[in-house]
Order: sequence, then structure tokens, then C-alpha cells
Amino acid sequence: MKLSELAAALGATLHGDGEVEITGIAGIEHAVAGQVTFVSNKKYTSLARTTRASAILVEPDFPETSAATLRIADPYLAYARTIELFYQPPAYAPGIHPTAVIADSATIGERAHIGPYVVIGEKAVIGDDAILHPHVVIYPNVVAGKHFTAHAHAVVREHCRLGDNVILQNGAVVGADGFGFARTPEGWYKIVQSGPAILEDEVEIQANACIDRASIGETRIRRGAKVDNLVQVGHGSTVGENTLLCAQVGLAGSTDVGKNVILAGQVGVAGHCTIGDGAIATAQSGIPNDVAPGKTVSGYPAVDNRQWLRSVAVFNRLPDLIKGLRRG
Repeated sequence: MKLSELAAALGATLHGDGEVEITGIAGIEHAVAGQVTFVSNKKYTSLARTTRASAILVEPDFPETSAATLRIADPYLAYARTIELFYQPPAYAPGIHPTAVIADSATIGERAHIGPYVVIGEKAVIGDDAILHPHVVIYPNVVAGKHFTAHAHAVVREHCRLGDNVILQNGAVVGADGFGFARTPEGWYKIVQSGPAILEDEVEIQANACIDRASIGETRIRRGAKVDNLVQVGHGSTVGENTLLCAQVGLAGSTDVGKNVILAGQVGVAGHCTIGDGAIATAQSGIPNDVAPGKTVSGYPAVDNRQWLRSVAVFNRLPDLIKGLRRG
């Protein structure tokens, strides 16, 4: 593909030789002639001067470089679209593998691909154009919409409902029992987890994440939310539209997370807390209380990010402060 053709496909403004042939995309440290790269983080700006890439995706006001530039408002999104132009994912032909076990009462949509050793339970409904990879297990009475993709070893438990274009990565578990027990003199009495987990349209659950079912009511992941690897969403929780739960986030039961929230890696939220729309929690924050909409919090217990940064600066100076006090 010529660089001018790539620019046209992306809607980018080209500065440089449009006749250069582009064969792929790579990170800025590893790109070579014939490849395009990108800069979306100021941390990598200096590497734009030394990269061997033939072209760089950058913002419109980025300084000129020896390499050609494709100038566009969102270089990171353009990078994602460029990958799609050069990478051809595997195609899966419609059909049901002979080793799959499918209940007679289950309904499978048109053009579905059902891989080896898939199990689909009684009265389950799988929508059109689904792709179920080997060893996926769909329990009875599950309803999944169109273009459902479940990678190997994903599990969807009984009565759960999934919208259109839902993706479950390897080992994701939707609707496992919530962690509910009542104390008795004899020990812990298991509370039946009767409420399903609901995943709305465009939700993606990544590898080995768990979305627990509720004791009563439901657990709901709203449209467009993305749940990263090893995340725990506790029973009865709600995750808002287009929210990101990054790796190893843990939501205790009945947490209410708003829309467009970002919880960075290893954030923990206590049960029955409300996280307002647009809030951000930086990595490893511990949230014991509600967070207001639009707030950025850090640390444990989580406080305003600016206060936390000042506190960390003081903490790092404590040895010197103590020495000064001793000398005084």
C-alpha cells in the first residue's frame, strides 16, 4: 500500500513522499523502512527523531521529522485502524464440529461456528454469526445476541443474558456464584445466587475475568464497557457504559460504577460504594467510600489525586525531616 493510499484511508494529512510503499506497522523503537509507526504519548516524542520507520502517525501540530508524517487528531485510534488494514484475522467457517454437545432444545443462529467440544445447555439461545471456540461451555437458558464471540474455555452460567457483539476472551466466566454466605453457629450457610449476570451490547470481558451472579436482582455490565484480565466484578454490581476496568481490579458486591469511568490496574472498591460518571482511580488505589463524578483519586484510602501527590512528596522527605529534627 502506498503511503498516500494509507493517508486517504485514515483521513490523515500527509507530509512527505506519498509514493513510499508501506508493508506494515510497528512500535516506534522497532519499526524499519517500509513500516509506519505512531506517537500518541509525549514520552516517545524524542524517538520520532531516530526511528527508522518510513512514516509516523502524529497529531496535527507535531514537529517535522526526517520521516514522513501522517497528521491526524487521534494518532492512537489511527494506529488501531492501521493494524486492521494490514492484519488479516483467522476466518471461521459456519458449521458445528461433530464433537460439540448441543441440547436438542437449544437454538443456534444462522452462520454460527461451533468449535470442538463446545457444550450448549437446554433452552440456550445463540444468535446469528456467533463464533464459539473449543471447550466453551454455555449453561441452560443462556441468551446470547448476534456476533457473539467466546474464546476457548470461556463459560457462561445459567440464565445469563448477553447482548450483540459481546466478546469473551479465554477463560472468562460470566455468572459464577457470588461470594454470599450467612454466618450460623455451625459455620457459613451458602446463599443461593439466583440473579443472572447481564452483559449489554459491545461488552468485552478479557482473559480469566469473573463477572459474578447476584443473590437476588442482577449483576449488569452496561453497553460498551471493557473488563480487563483477572478482574473481579462482585455480585449485584453495576458497571456503566464505556467504563474501563483494568487488570486485577476488584469490585466488592453491590458496587455501582458510573459511565466513562477508568479504574486502573489493581484498584479495589469496597462493597456498596458508588463511583460517579467520568471518575478515574489511579493504579492500586483502594476505594472505601463513594467517589464524586469526574474526580481523580489515588492511594489508600483513596483521596484527591493532587492531595495524594503532595502526601507522597512529603513521605519521601520524612527521613531528611527526621534527621533535621534530631539535629535540632
